Amino acid sequence: MADFSELSKSVIAGDTARTASLTEAMLNDGLHAKDILDEGLIPGIKTVGKLFSKGEYFLPELLMSGEAMRAALESLKPILSSGDIPPTGKYAIGTVQGDVHNIGKDIVIMMLEGNGWEVTDLGVDVSPAEFCSAVEKNNFQVLGMSALLTSTMPKFAEIINALKTAGLRDRVKVMIGGAPVTQALADEVSADGYAPDAAQAVIKAGQLVTSSGKGG
Repeated sequence: MADFSELSKSVIAGDTARTASLTEAMLNDGLHAKDILDEGLIPGIKTVGKLFSKGEYFLPELLMSGEAMRAALESLKPILSSGDIPPTGKYAIGTVQGDVHNIGKDIVIMMLEGNGWEVTDLGVDVSPAEFCSAVEKNNFQVLGMSALLTSTMPKFAEIINALKTAGLRDRVKVMIGGAPVTQALADEVSADGYAPDAAQAVIKAGQLVTSSGKGG
């Protein structure tokens, strides 16, 4: 059986070059892309998430590991997308209208993709109508909304109400996040989930999909 531990370690260390080369070598040895992802890459990025949550890793380490993961996925994505391997789930994410911050959003995307999610990045300064259009046209399990400015946080409720008005609210689980965002706010605007950081966002998204029975 293949030893995936070195691949996991390279992700944890944030070694982009080694992660990419190990992934290529495993593919060349005939290992399945899904096995490389599930047995090597995902355990590594999950460890990074735990270290970040415990305060043992910080933003620079998280970004480095995310880049290592992204390098490996460049090789795996064409293979994974061409087969019959379903993603963990389909996730759309964007920063709300009036807010152009994207670092937190991009970290969440890296973590989600590293855990097998198919992610659509809606970008920044996304209007309620654009969020609704994305949900209407695609079969997303989760819609993530980010805000870093307290002045833009009221957009969460506006977007959720727009989804209700359009008859789309029951089609998707809604998560919110961002530095000033709290669980209390999530409860107030009737979001389905909240996470204080990217690692927790991945866990929460998985829980939402599992509980709804809407897996990919």
